[in-house]
Amino acid sequence: MKYCKKCKHIHEDKFDICTECRKPQQLYPIEDENTPVFLLSASGFEAQRVQSALESGGIPSDLAARKNNLSADAVTGSDINDKDILVPYAAYEKAYDICVGIGAIKPEGEEITVDMQDVENTAESEEQVEMSPAKRTTVKILSAILIIILFCLVIWGTDFLTGFLTGFFK
Repeated sequence: MKYCKKCKHIHEDKFDICTECRKPQQLYPIEDENTPVFLLSASGFEAQRVQSALESGGIPSDLAARKNNLSADAVTGSDINDKDILVPYAAYEKAYDICVGIGAIKPEGEEITVDMQDVENTAESEEQVEMSPAKRTTVKILSAILIIILFCLVIWGTDFLTGFLTGFFK
């Protein structure tokens, strides 16, 4: 196997130039089992979820910021840009299997299937929730009246309480 020193993607031996980099980069053979290689890109919670799963599997991993996605948010800790998750080459296969298991990577050749029964059930439940325009207007008017009554009760209650307390000091 060969890898690109710039983007860390691994390639089969038949390739001589990286297909992932914007500019073609020469590929080098992987000589050390601890060479960090690209596993996947993720951001925010997904990156943390993948790293936790890898850690649970005993695989060390590292996050590398993509140079084309650097932002000032990275300094504040609220960076939501994609990061590359790197793993040692020796643990790549196990890490790949873990990511497939948690749904972070879709195996090649697998298609996304949609269960039409679920779609129909969702559509039926949404139809039951919809209100007619007259009912919606009635609910809005009643809600507004209840809010006005609530404000009046708070004001009258406060007025009564202050009058009651000032009666003690006269």
